[in-house]
This record gives sequence, C-alpha cells and structure tokens, in this order.
Amino acid sequence: MLRPRKRRLVRILVALAAALTAGASAMLFIQPASGHGTATSPPSRHYSCWERWGDDFQNPDMAQEDPMCWQAWQDNPNAMWNWNGLLREGMQGQHESRIPDGQLCSGGQAESGRYNSLDAVGAWHTTPLNNDFTLHYEDVATHGGDYYWVYVTEQGFDAASEPLGWGDLERVVTTGVYEPGETVDIPVSAPGRTGRHIVYVVWQASHLDQTFYSCSDVWFGPGGPTDPPTDDPTSGEPTDDPTSDEPTDPGTPGGELGCSATATVNSWGSGATVQVTVSNSGTQTVDDWTLHWSWPSNSDVAVTNIWNAEHSRSGGVETAEPVGYNQSIASGGSVTFGFNVSGSLSSMPEMDCLPS
Repeated sequence: MLRPRKRRLVRILVALAAALTAGASAMLFIQPASGHGTATSPPSRHYSCWERWGDDFQNPDMAQEDPMCWQAWQDNPNAMWNWNGLLREGMQGQHESRIPDGQLCSGGQAESGRYNSLDAVGAWHTTPLNNDFTLHYEDVATHGGDYYWVYVTEQGFDAASEPLGWGDLERVVTTGVYEPGETVDIPVSAPGRTGRHIVYVVWQASHLDQTFYSCSDVWFGPGGPTDPPTDDPTSGEPTDDPTSDEPTDPGTPGGELGCSATATVNSWGSGATVQVTVSNSGTQTVDDWTLHWSWPSNSDVAVTNIWNAEHSRSGGVETAEPVGYNQSIASGGSVTFGFNVSGSLSSMPEMDCLPS
C-alpha cells in the first residue's frame, strides 16, 4: 500500500540562495507574485507525485511503493516542482490536431520535454471517485479561464497498459468563462465507468493564449486502491483545498506560494545588460521557479548570453530557469541572475513568475 498523504515538511534539499548585487541601475520593473495551476482534486500526475513525495523524493522505497512517480522523479524532478507550469503557448484551440496521441499528459512534450515522464504508461497512483464528482482546479495566479474541457477515458480503455490518445477520451464537460479569482469547482458526471480511468483537463487561461493540460488517474467503483481519496466521493467536494486556511509552515501546500521579479536594465543603444532579482513573496518555500516574458512584436532584441540561469525560447516566449544553487528560495529571500541582449532595450517587458 502507498503511504498516506503527508503534510509538507521543510524540504530536505534546500539549495543555498545566491545573493549577487547588480552593479548597474536604470529602469526598474516590479512584477507581482504569480504562478499557474493544475488539477488538484483529483490530483494531476505531477501534482500527486509532488504532494506525496516532495519532501522525500530521494527515498528509494518509492521505486517499489510508487514506481510511476519514481520514474518521473528520476527523469526530471522539475516536472513535480513546477506542478503548476505544464503549459503551451499559442495553441489557438487546436489541441487535438497539435498534440499527438501518446503525448497528451505532457501537453505534447511541453516546456522542452520537462513533463515527458507523465506520458509513461503504467499503474499510476489512483484517486477513488464516484461517477459523479467535483473536479477542483487550482488557478494559482488567478488568470481566469476562457474554458475548461474535461475528458474521461471510455470504458474498456486500459489506462495501465495503453498510451492515451484522443480517441480514448469522451469530453464530458465544456465550461463557460471563469473570472480571475473565481473558485474552479467543476461538477463532472462520467456514467458507466468502473475501474481505472484517466481524467484529462484542458484549461485555456484568459490572460494570454496559454493552455494547460493535466492527466489525473482515478478509480471508479469498488475494487480499487485502499489509500484514502483526496476527494470525498460521497460529498463531491474537495477535502483538501490548497487555498484553505491551513497552517502555513514552509512545506504545506496551504502556505502562500508566490514569487516576484524585479529587473534593472543598463542600455548602451545597440545592446543592454539586464540584472533580474527573483524574490519569494509568499510564506511557503519556493522549491523551483520559472520566468516567462515576450519581447514586443516589432522588437529586434535577442538574448545573447546568460549567467546564473538557463534560457530557452519557444513560440516568441522567453524562459529563464534556475541553475542548481539558486533553485530554492526561502520565504522572504531572493536570488539573482543576469543576461545580455542585442538590440535596443530600455526596460523589461512584463515577466510572469511561476513558483512551485
């Protein structure tokens, strides 16, 4: 039997936060705390692995007790630390045509393949549910949603041995708009299902053309795992809402999770040096962070080199992620990194900071 759900403890691996001083000063930009989200009840695969193993992810017992989570942690721990960041840019609603079968749980190998392990086929940990249940989606950054599409696998699909394809799913819910800050509790009915299934969610955020994807493994009816569910199947209401008033020790999902970014830009006309400070503005330890931003459409700016972070670019979106020693940020702490650009830059555009 898998271990019962544990309260988050202080992380056993907290890296030293680097405190570097920016030497140049020019334009200052302040971005409020933000993040993204995922399904938390029934929990998505990456959220479930983080929730149950985040404070003990190097425990070799996981290989026997929870082999699917074990392979995910071995493949890329950032998939779990960034449980709220499985997104694609600019999909324009073309989910089924642009995400191949077998890659649905990773959002079509989103974020440079960070979440590929979520597509692995096997007996993932399941949440017991009735056929009528409430899906809770955690919109960490209060983006709001243009819509949520909720799918459930058809009866007869073997989720433990078959890769998930669009033809294996029935869309059972198509919501309307959710306003920023509105609680996302979606009534779902999936009649006729028994045994192991996958609940697949597509969330089209409202602030940008960003789409989030998640697979939640569930068990309908008797004969399933004996672990306690994270969602009470008799009430249809989440019993563990991460936004509830729980104690806010650094490791509990009930603590406030947030980060912000400030930037100084030292421009010389044909280029610039940018120094960025990423701060933990919440009460919960940030185990990992990611920054997204986009240059103006008519801009000739391009990142030429970066230090104390890793840089990537996809579909016009620039991404900066930490290196090992500045990945974790204690509450009230901060880390810094810098980069050079070519082209004319006098101030940074809006940056979206995703903590996890």
